[in-house]
Amino acid sequence: MYAIIETGGKQYKVQEGDVVFVEKISSDEGEVVTFDKVLAISDDNGLTVGTPMLDGASVSAKVIGHGKDKKIIVFKYKPKKGYRRKQGHRQPHTKVLIEKINA
Repeated sequence: MYAIIETGGKQYKVQEGDVVFVEKISSDEGEVVTFDKVLAISDDNGLTVGTPMLDGASVSAKVIGHGKDKKIIVFKYKPKKGYRRKQGHRQPHTKVLIEKINA
C-alpha cells in the first residue's frame, strides 16, 4: 500500500515505515503531523486517484528531526566586466517517519 502526498509544493510517494525528507515543517521533534493533501492511494482494491485531492484521506507521520541539505554555490559571472557574485545556500528540511495511511 502506498500513497502520493503533497507538501511544501512537492509530491512524494510514501509507504508505511518510510523515512522521507520533506520541506521544513514547523513542528517539534517527536510530534505527529498529518498530511491531508493526498493525491492518490494504491491498496488491494487498486489505485484510487483524487480530482485533485482525495476526500477523507490522510497520512500520519512522526517528526524525527530537522536539518539542512548539502550546500550549493550560486556564482554569477560576467566576462570582462569584473562582475562576480558568490553566494551559498543550504535548504532546510524535516525528516519524517510515515506511520499510517488512512484511506
